[in-house]
Amino acid sequence: MTCPRLVATDLDGTALRADGTISPRTAAAFARVEEAGGTLVFVTGRPPRWMHTVAGAVRHRGLAICANGALVYDLHSEEIVEAHLIAPDVLRECVGRLRDGVPGLRFAVEYEGGFAHETEFTPGGWDSRRPTGRETPTAALIARPCAKLLAQHPYMDPDDLQLLVHGLVGQLVTPTHSSRRALIEMSAHGVTKASALAVLAEERGIEPAEVIAFGDMPNDLPMLSWAGVSYAVANAHADVLAAVDHVTAANDDDGVARVLETLF
Repeated sequence: MTCPRLVATDLDGTALRADGTISPRTAAAFARVEEAGGTLVFVTGRPPRWMHTVAGAVRHRGLAICANGALVYDLHSEEIVEAHLIAPDVLRECVGRLRDGVPGLRFAVEYEGGFAHETEFTPGGWDSRRPTGRETPTAALIARPCAKLLAQHPYMDPDDLQLLVHGLVGQLVTPTHSSRRALIEMSAHGVTKASALAVLAEERGIEPAEVIAFGDMPNDLPMLSWAGVSYAVANAHADVLAAVDHVTAANDDDGVARVLETLF
């Protein structure tokens, strides 16, 4: 393709190494994009509170679409500039249906500015490395709008759990998953990585055909389908590998950087 006007990339499992860091090679490739006049957007399931080290590694360049499209985050100022939240009445209905339909689920919520969870919920990612969030009774947990509702099962296969959750609440919220454990992430209905990215691109007069996107997990599929050119890293989920135009090297082998170096 010709030089894309917008580069959209997932972070964990895609642009970041397995230890959660950005390699010097990948950071340099990101810098090339903006130096060439392109728009760089990180499109991630991460909440903004997990973005500080990323912002520093890329010298506070670019924008981030966080929480699978629910929050738009300015890496320059490290502030949320747009939010699409799940209303409390929808949260109550979802939790009720899921409690009845899938015994053993534990819930957590990601707010605009924090994280809370039921006692039985086991935090993952950065939250597993240090105590974080508040243990909160379910009624209080879902009493105010949130960016993501999280449902965790102790042993189910994540793809199987995703199908069950979608069948129970897919008309109320948008469920997806982005990890190898049974953790389903739910955004407001219709909110995906693609929906947020499409708005951002339209505001800048950028067509989907002028966008290249990179991902590795099912929560990336809407974005990869929307973008004019799509890449999976070699370590991606089987559904992602089957859906994309191209496959590049794994995240630990700077797969995203290798592609960007040929374009910029």
